[in-house]
Amino acid sequence: MSVLALRSRDECRYDLVSLGEVMLRLDPGEGRVRTTRTFRVWEGGGEYNVARGLRRCFGQRTAIVTALARNEVGLLLEDLMLQGGVDTSLVRWAPYDGIGRTVRNGLNFTERGFGVRGAVGCSDRGNTAASQLKPEDVDWEHLFGTLGVRWFHTGGIYAALSESTPAVVEAALAAARRHGTIISYDLNYRPSLWKAVGGQARAQEVNQRLARYVDVMIGNEEDFTASLGFAVPDTDANLTELETANFQRMISEVVQEYQNFQVVATTLRGVVTATVNDWGAVAWSKEGFVEATHRRLEIMDRVGGGDSFASGLIYGLLTKGDLAQAIEYGAAHGALAMTTPGDTSMASLAEVEKLVRGGGARVDR
Repeated sequence: MSVLALRSRDECRYDLVSLGEVMLRLDPGEGRVRTTRTFRVWEGGGEYNVARGLRRCFGQRTAIVTALARNEVGLLLEDLMLQGGVDTSLVRWAPYDGIGRTVRNGLNFTERGFGVRGAVGCSDRGNTAASQLKPEDVDWEHLFGTLGVRWFHTGGIYAALSESTPAVVEAALAAARRHGTIISYDLNYRPSLWKAVGGQARAQEVNQRLARYVDVMIGNEEDFTASLGFAVPDTDANLTELETANFQRMISEVVQEYQNFQVVATTLRGVVTATVNDWGAVAWSKEGFVEATHRRLEIMDRVGGGDSFASGLIYGLLTKGDLAQAIEYGAAHGALAMTTPGDTSMASLAEVEKLVRGGGARVDR
């Protein structure tokens, strides 16, 4: 029996819709942002990455609610999203003023890190079209009622973008709940985003309010502490049984406070170096705790690993209904996503299922 009461696939146009900003990521490859002469570009965004992973790896019908400035960069972002298979019909286009004084598209410069040098990100996303969305800019009743959505996903990155985005998120969550759509939320705490709009106190105020709508809450130890105010002991470089127990105690406290949560999932990451991480996950439902297989990973690009965990978890819950299976799909998909460059997954369902079954890295011929 499924741990979630899902709407029928036949009555919904979309298996999942995400709400969030999509940025152009400029990647210096093996080099550094400060010294590179060339960049490779990708599209990415915490909420969008989940929709793209579910579409490209898992074959689900997904769409993104966002906004873009109509210029050449916005059109490039649209083209990249179309290559990812995500439905862009819900994208709102803002007129461009010629120089970006009033509206623009977000840029994200990110270098991957290696060994003792950690990954570095530098966002350039002020006054973006997505940050200027208002609740009335989207017909939520048409989306969730007329078109139909089985699962809605958003998170703390989009909620932090501006003074207006928390209201956009809340309007979407309220409409989704009215129509029986399952809601997932990734806390995804980013200090740099909250700094200019009230810091951690504002992050907790916003996320504690929005959490009351959520069915499936996702985050890591920093997210639950900074965004919801639950203390979790710091982890060391290696994941241990003691640390897993600490996370379970934290989740037990979380679900006492937020009794609307039906599933809580947290990734477990022990950072040995920028290119070697211990990786696992723990999840809770009313049936108890489940834990994903722990792996020591060699990482090419860690950005988007948590988002790919979320999309694998959601796929498992949408199609299998079993949390123990779902968390294995999430952990495997997140692990594979960090073996390739860019924010989004390049994995296939066959590769995920091979890893879930315990398959290794031998050459497939």
